[in-house]
Amino acid sequence: MTGDLPGETVTDFWLVDDMFTFENVGFCNTVENIKYLICADCEIGPIGFHDVRNTKEFYLAHCRVKYSE
Repeated sequence: MTGDLPGETVTDFWLVDDMFTFENVGFCNTVENIKYLICADCEIGPIGFHDVRNTKEFYLAHCRVKYSE
């Protein structure tokens, strides 16, 4: 395959040490030790990632989170 693939560069993340810090976050595919985080309700994502070699680091992208009250 040649050429650039379409994509987005995300640089700002929250770092949390427990996957249960946020409600409704799940996992989808694992690629080369990286598990991608998705919305567990609607399965939209990725909204972040987790390196399976470090059990206490979960990164959640600021731009992928919607705030509600």
